[in-house]
Amino acid sequence: MQPKAFICFAGFVLLIAATWCPLLRPFGLMNWDLYDLNKPYGMVVLLIAIVGVVGIVLKQYPVARIAAWLSFVLVVLVYIAAIMKVNSSFSFIPFKGLAGSLTKLIKFKWGWYLLFAGPLVSVFSTPKKQITDTNV
Repeated sequence: MQPKAFICFAGFVLLIAATWCPLLRPFGLMNWDLYDLNKPYGMVVLLIAIVGVVGIVLKQYPVARIAAWLSFVLVVLVYIAAIMKVNSSFSFIPFKGLAGSLTKLIKFKWGWYLLFAGPLVSVFSTPKKQITDTNV
């Protein structure tokens, strides 16, 4: 496996691991990972990452490149959705000050860094084409 493909493989493995890292901490009580936020969406991100790993292992680099870009788009979408959900989660409370202070009790955690790092590493390190051995 060429070094660029190994780095891309590591990016997909990082994305798989990041789906279980803490992303949100509501009220300081518990940590939520991607599956606690939205289980079907987390399964789709996991499936795309596995497709990327299989593409790298089988040297199907166009498939891996598509999986890397698709996983990056999915992570950006889940980040935007989490921001919108946190900002609108207490909109039913008629007192704006109370709603704002409750919203501030939901903290974003370090898992977002890993969730973004995995697809970015994969996108920027996907090999362009397969290197063939001509000395055979």
